[in-house]
Amino acid sequence: MKVLLQIFLILIIPFASQSQKVYGTVFNDSGDLLPYASITIKGTTRGASANNKARFSFSLSPGKYVFVCQHIGYETVEKTVNLQSDTEISFILKEQKLTLNEVVIQNGGEDPAYEIIRQAIKKRNQYDKEVNGFQCDRYSKDLVKLNHLPKKVLGQKVPDEDRQGMGLDSTGKGIIYLSESISKIYTQRPDKFKMEVISSRVSGSGGFGFSFPTFISLYKNNVSVFAEQLNPRGFVSPIADGAIGYYKFKLLGSYFEDGKMINSIRVTPRRKYEPLFTGIINIIDDTWRIHSFDLLLTKTAQLELIDSLSINQLYVPVSDEVWRVKNQLLQFKINMFGVSATGQFLSVYSNYKIDPVFNKDVFNRVTIKYDTAVNKKSKEYWDSIRPVPLEKEELKDYKVKDSLYQVRLDSSKSQASLDSLNKRQGKIKPAALLLGGINRTHFKKKGTYSWRIDGILPNMEYNNAEGVVVNLGGMISKHSPALRSALKWEPHIRYGFSNTHVNAWANLDITPQRKLRQMNAGTRLISLSGGKRVTEFFRGSSLNPISNSFSILLYGQNFIKTYENWFGNIYYNKTYENGVRFFVNALYEDRIPLNNTTLYTFRKKDSIYITPNYPQQLINAQFTPHQAFIISGSISIKPGQKYIQLPYQKLPLGSKYPTFTLSYAKGIKNIFGSDVDFDKWQFKVTDDINLRLAGLLKYNIGTGGFLNHKEVPVMDYQHFNGNMGILAGTYVNSFQMEEYYAHSTIDNLYGFLHLEHHLNGLLTNKIPLFKRLNWNLITGTNILLVNKKSNYSEVFFGIENILKVIRADYVLSFNNGSKVKSDIRLGFGGILGSGFIKVSQRPKAIPEF
Repeated sequence: MKVLLQIFLILIIPFASQSQKVYGTVFNDSGDLLPYASITIKGTTRGASANNKARFSFSLSPGKYVFVCQHIGYETVEKTVNLQSDTEISFILKEQKLTLNEVVIQNGGEDPAYEIIRQAIKKRNQYDKEVNGFQCDRYSKDLVKLNHLPKKVLGQKVPDEDRQGMGLDSTGKGIIYLSESISKIYTQRPDKFKMEVISSRVSGSGGFGFSFPTFISLYKNNVSVFAEQLNPRGFVSPIADGAIGYYKFKLLGSYFEDGKMINSIRVTPRRKYEPLFTGIINIIDDTWRIHSFDLLLTKTAQLELIDSLSINQLYVPVSDEVWRVKNQLLQFKINMFGVSATGQFLSVYSNYKIDPVFNKDVFNRVTIKYDTAVNKKSKEYWDSIRPVPLEKEELKDYKVKDSLYQVRLDSSKSQASLDSLNKRQGKIKPAALLLGGINRTHFKKKGTYSWRIDGILPNMEYNNAEGVVVNLGGMISKHSPALRSALKWEPHIRYGFSNTHVNAWANLDITPQRKLRQMNAGTRLISLSGGKRVTEFFRGSSLNPISNSFSILLYGQNFIKTYENWFGNIYYNKTYENGVRFFVNALYEDRIPLNNTTLYTFRKKDSIYITPNYPQQLINAQFTPHQAFIISGSISIKPGQKYIQLPYQKLPLGSKYPTFTLSYAKGIKNIFGSDVDFDKWQFKVTDDINLRLAGLLKYNIGTGGFLNHKEVPVMDYQHFNGNMGILAGTYVNSFQMEEYYAHSTIDNLYGFLHLEHHLNGLLTNKIPLFKRLNWNLITGTNILLVNKKSNYSEVFFGIENILKVIRADYVLSFNNGSKVKSDIRLGFGGILGSGFIKVSQRPKAIPEF
């Protein structure tokens, strides 16, 4: 690779030496700097953009050029230059003088802007689909700066070494992310897209960077900006169908540019707390296409997480009939938890080719592809190709952070560096063993490994079979070059103080990998586990042992039912790049009943409510000890899976199609003394559908049953996730008020549906308090049908995004059509709530369906 790079440099140096630099500054007519102006070579789509200090620079071959300088709100200026050597030119742009023909608007009449917008709406779909495809080059520069970082965030002190690592000064200011990239973009109707990232640079890192939105199009009815977290409903375009019902429009005036009349229109939302823009949109007369716009989103537009986002776009003709985006600038501001930051994401597009003939291999499942040498380009390469000059602060950031990164890289394998990394982890404190646990990585030149000991107190529980329970767990992981795999060993020891039983088991995960860099990106998993453990009758239960402990002690309600077993388990999981995933599992259990040994509760009278340690809804007495050998498997298919192709791995991007999953389990008699004999299956479909302004629809629908149920112990029934506590069960996978084991079955057919509609601001943006707090409504249903003999259903209505993380539902349950009861359920939900994962303290040995 080094030889190829040297050959490449030798080949391009003669051509680079023939290039001349054009550079300069853009001012307004008052002498002030005019940042982010667009400078284009007339008759082409080649050009550059001024930076935040209004400086521009790019390299060209000698010759005669006409440079066109544009900025929204200012008159366009052209300059002719005969380029023979490095040349400095400056542009002075006068504020655009708008002419407004005398228009008499009578009472009840409308502003002429409305007719212009109507014409633009009529043309919207035509311009959205006016070409079958195109390709272009894109330069992007992404910058995030901290304006203030307090000494403490959420009560936690920010260490000085972290401040230094981010490159902040003593006041908490500085650049925390700076990245540039050069890409080629290919699109083809109706929905094909490909971006090839040729080169990328991240300050102080050898990473690949990440790419922000390529194009934001107002020609779409619903405009997506960044990730859906900013507003999952999207935003209504000012020229969307029905836009006049959302916006007020005012014609500010018109001006002429290159013989075309441009209408400048102010856009104002009719109502606050709707997903709407504010600002200026410029529309070309007669053709009614967008010339440029400068729009703003704020909290009153239901913007989440950030305080404001401005979007600035300039279109240019790329052929006689087609216009495309030349420059796109996004700027945001955020102030959260005392942390103040700003960001700018600039894209410059050039070299458009309209309706090219694409090779068959251009469009595939890879949506974004990074070149294998994407982060290997030299400083000289970037200086020669960059269409936006770096500012002094950015130059300093690159210089300082890249130097520090190189020092860290050079010394990363030195013993002194490894000793420093080990020392930075601090001393082991006994209190950590009781509370949060201990995590350590031992850095070595060869054989780096990590280990963990789980905290004791968070893993303690209480139940009537074992009394007070102590769960001791840990982990050791390392990469094995000999096996070309990542290895993770997890031992577990469990002791019950009432029944004095000791249960110990361990799990070994083997993740084969082709390269060391794929430590966390393996597509295969082999898991071996065995020992003696305590298991719930429903292995797929989402019941939390800590919640169950309090339920027993406070109310005498022991919901979790368990048994002991000696077991051995072999599990294999494989994920393919086409969206197919499957697993196979072999499980042997020697099952032993586990009876209650204590009836203790905080209030003695509550002990009468304690039930035996088996599902009384299904069996009248404790089960007989027996053995079970079960083979199970599952295959999941997500058609149309898309990927990001990095040099060493692929990352899934999801698909517009749902996930289809078929599962099967067979209990085999007489193998290793097995007493079970059954066959059960399940097929389900799951998906999240973004309805944009109408919200988000989530569903999980399925059917299944037993083909054979000759010998089915109660733990092998088909169970369903119920819930009887105030804390919600797993959403879109649980019945929030169903009694545990009430509808467990061995029937030959059952069906279920979990459905949620997140309105994401729909309706609540009309309610004064709700719209200011950004609380959102949610509604849905859970339905279970078992062989036409019984049915159970729930309907619920709730509010989410309370404090950005909390969700509260009012649930009504019905058994065979008759109302049973209603109650409140609390859980995590909202713009940040989805990040909270409900983790059971009880490890699962086998994926359960």
